[in-house]
Amino acid sequence: MNKKVLDIFVIGGGVNGVAIARDAAGRGLNVALAEKGDLASKTSSNSTKLFHGGLRYLEYLNFSLVKEGLKEREILLKNIPHIAFPMRFIMPLDQNLRINSRTPVSRFLSIIMPWLRGRRPNWLIRLGLFLYDKLGRTSILQSTTTVDLNRSTEGRPLKKWFSKGYEYSDVWVDDSRLVSLMARDATEKGALIMTQNEVIGFERAKDLWLIKTSKGSFKARVLINASGPWSFQLAKGFSEKFEFGKLRLVKGSHIVVKKLYEHEKAYFFMGRDGRIMFSIPFYKDYTVLGTTEVIIDEVNENPKCSDDEIEYICKFVTDYFAKPVLPSDVVWSYSGIRPLFENESESNTALSRDYFFDLNEEKGSGPLLNIFGGKLTTHRKLAEKALQKISNYLDIGNDWTEKANLPGGDFNLSERSELIDKLSSAYPFLEKETVNRLFNNYGLDAWNILGKAKSISDLGECFGSDLFSSEVKFLVKYEYARSADDILWRRTKVGLKVAKTASKKLNLYIQQLLS
Repeated sequence: MNKKVLDIFVIGGGVNGVAIARDAAGRGLNVALAEKGDLASKTSSNSTKLFHGGLRYLEYLNFSLVKEGLKEREILLKNIPHIAFPMRFIMPLDQNLRINSRTPVSRFLSIIMPWLRGRRPNWLIRLGLFLYDKLGRTSILQSTTTVDLNRSTEGRPLKKWFSKGYEYSDVWVDDSRLVSLMARDATEKGALIMTQNEVIGFERAKDLWLIKTSKGSFKARVLINASGPWSFQLAKGFSEKFEFGKLRLVKGSHIVVKKLYEHEKAYFFMGRDGRIMFSIPFYKDYTVLGTTEVIIDEVNENPKCSDDEIEYICKFVTDYFAKPVLPSDVVWSYSGIRPLFENESESNTALSRDYFFDLNEEKGSGPLLNIFGGKLTTHRKLAEKALQKISNYLDIGNDWTEKANLPGGDFNLSERSELIDKLSSAYPFLEKETVNRLFNNYGLDAWNILGKAKSISDLGECFGSDLFSSEVKFLVKYEYARSADDILWRRTKVGLKVAKTASKKLNLYIQQLLS
C-alpha cells in the first residue's frame, strides 16, 4: 500500500483522463493515473484526427457544442503547433443527395418547404458554413470559399459531374501524440503516470478511496473514472441517477490506402444515407478514409474494421472519386469505440458527441466522478469542468491550460516553416522527409533527439525506414513507450513503412533499455 494519500486518482490513460491528470498536476494537486495498456491505445488513437466544431452538428441545432469545439480548435492549434496544423476541406456539391430526415433542420424545412424534403440544397450548406465561420471567430484559419471543380486541382480526382464545391477550414492533429505529450507534461508537473497497470478494484473507506491495481494499492480523496468505453461498466453500482440505458457504444472505423491525389487538402463527402465521410492526406504517402458508425452491444478490447465496413467506405468514396477505391487497396485499418448518449433519433449520426458528468457522493465524502462521452477537440475544456465538479472537496486553484504549450510546441504557428528549415540546416545528412517527420512529431524536441549527431551513423541502430535508436531512447525515457507497437503505431506511424520483422527487433531493444 502506498502510504501517501493522493488528492486525485484517475482511471484511464486516454485523452480525457490524461488531460485531467495534467490539468490537476499543474494546479499543484497530488495526482496519479493508471492505464491498463499503453497511453491512447484504444479510442484516443483511433479517431479521424481532427480538431473541429462538428459541422454536421449544426443540423441538430447543437450550437453550444459546435461553438465550444471551434473555440478549442483555435486554442489547441496555438498550443501544439508541431502536431496540429490547419487543413482545408473540399465539399463537392450534389443536389441529388438526401438529408437525414430526422434532424431538427430537415423537419423544419419539410414543413415550410415540402418540395425540399430529403434534400440538402446548396444555400442550406452555405448557410451552415457561414455559421461555422462565425461561431469559430478564428484569427488563424481561412474562411469558407467557393471552388470551381472543373478548373481546379482539387476537382481532378473527382467524377466529372461535380462542378462546384465549397472549401472550409479545420485542424488536423496527431491524436496519440497529443496524449503522450500531455502525459509527459503531467509527469513534469508532478503527476504519477502508470501505464500497463490495471485497476483491479476500488472501495470507499471513510472519506477516502482505496484503489487496488496490478502494481500496488493507493489511497485518494477523489476518484475519477475516465476509462472511455469502459466508464459505464466501472460506474455501475456507484450511480443511481445516471441513465445508463441511454448510453450507446459506437464503433468507428477508418481505412488507409496509398495516396489518392497529389494535393494536401481533404474532402468532406455527403452520402445518400445522410452520413458523411472524410478523405484526408495521411503521413505524406497515404490517404485515410472514414468513418463508420456501428452500434455494438459490448466493448471489445481490440475492435476491428469489418469487411462490411471496408466495403461501405469504399463504395461511399467511389461515388465521388473518378478512380474506384477497392477493398484490395487497403493497407491498414483501425477502429475505436466511443460511448455516446442517445437522443430522440434513429440515426447513429445523431448520437450526442457532448460529454456528461456523473458525481457520485456518499454523505459528502469520497466522491467518484464518472465521465461519459466527449470528443478529441473538447478534452482540455472537459478537464477544466471535471475539476470544477470536485471543487467542493479540493482546492483546485485557477484554470491554466488555455495558454500552455505542450512539450516541443513553444513556438508560433507562423514560425513552423522557418524552424523546419533550421532543423534541416543543422542536420544536413537527413533526408527532407525525415526532417519533416521529426519536426511534426516532436517540434523543438527534435534537436534533443538528434543531439550532436554529425552523420546518420551517429543516430544509432536503424529499425527500419528512418527510425533510429536515438529516437527510440527518447520515447522510452520521456513518453512511456514500452513496446514496439507503442512506437510504430502510436508515438509514430513508422509501422506503415517497416517490415513486420522490425517489430521483434525493436521489442528486444526496448526491453534492453528498460532492464
